Amino acid sequence: MFDMTPHHDVPDPTPAVEAHLTAAFGEPSGRAGVTFVGTDRIEVLRFGPDDTGVVRYATLGMSRAPMTDPAAALADPVRGPRAELVLSVRGSQDSALRPLAVFAASPQVEGVIVAPGASLDVGGPLWEGAAFTAVLVGEPGGLVADLPLPEPAEPVRFLPLLPMTAGETAWKRVHGGEALQERWLRHGTDLRDPRRAAVPLGAD
Repeated sequence: MFDMTPHHDVPDPTPAVEAHLTAAFGEPSGRAGVTFVGTDRIEVLRFGPDDTGVVRYATLGMSRAPMTDPAAALADPVRGPRAELVLSVRGSQDSALRPLAVFAASPQVEGVIVAPGASLDVGGPLWEGAAFTAVLVGEPGGLVADLPLPEPAEPVRFLPLLPMTAGETAWKRVHGGEALQERWLRHGTDLRDPRRAAVPLGAD
């Protein structure tokens, strides 16, 4: 059966996303753009450091189109989840820009839906000298509120990225993201510390 529901074009949300991020974090202190073959341009905005020394890196452009289930026969140009990614780290780590752009382009390049609980692995250090090669995608809403879009489009959600060491990544595959976050919380892990050690992964 054909879907006869009329599809209304949704304006490019990128300007509204940038304004929304600026309202949350202040004016960007830097920006860079990356274009991958066959994809739209992805920018990464840097905000801060804030009063505590934390820098936020946020993607811009990932939400231009909704993410589509790779099993779907036809991609819906309007409906579907939309997201941008936010990494918080103490001190500037500008070499994280390209890995963040890779993550943000993955729905277009690989046809994946980036959602809370997922793991994203760049296959190398997240930034120069980092012990982290992967991130756990956290729940939206805590750092940046959802950005509503004209119906029937879903709102843009801002997903925090939580860096994982190789050991934590392997442990998460077995026990799940929620269990890893509970372990981080139990041990008081500072996920914004760029030099932190892995959380203890043995039996407590």
